[in-house]
Amino acid sequence: MNDDKSTREQWREAYDDMLVRVKTALEEAEEATLPTMQRIIHSARDSAVELGELTREEAEKVAAWLSRDLHDAGRHLAESGQELGDWLRFDVHQVEERVLDAMLSAADRTRLEMLQFQHDLAAGPTWNSGEISGPGTLHCDSCGTRVSFHATGVIPDCPNCGHTAYHRQQYRK
Repeated sequence: MNDDKSTREQWREAYDDMLVRVKTALEEAEEATLPTMQRIIHSARDSAVELGELTREEAEKVAAWLSRDLHDAGRHLAESGQELGDWLRFDVHQVEERVLDAMLSAADRTRLEMLQFQHDLAAGPTWNSGEISGPGTLHCDSCGTRVSFHATGVIPDCPNCGHTAYHRQQYRK
């Protein structure tokens, strides 16, 4: 159990580190296209492996979670014209400053990409317990219970019903 907890903490920290690497690379990139975003996320993933922060398999998982969250935030910003706080479903002042800065920067670039990327699933992405999520509020698919993240964290089983799948409010079934 202790090893599992330390692994999840390592994944949480790696998510934040990858997010900062993506933000930095996006600031340096002249173009904001989906292939550029994917290339930058893959570079951040590879850096985590090269630096010995994660195994290749773990880095693949964390990169997929980060990509899911950034694309969802970008889609929300592009489709709704609302602020990131509306996507998070709570006051952005409650989010750790380092994570918020990186998320805002990357999501803004992602919004541009999402204007071109319209073939997303109608139901939106699924967040599952045991995965890592950036800041925001998730809703249990089974009972609707909200689980909020003010920082990067491990998604728990639903505290109300034990279900393991979540969606953001705008995608709830």
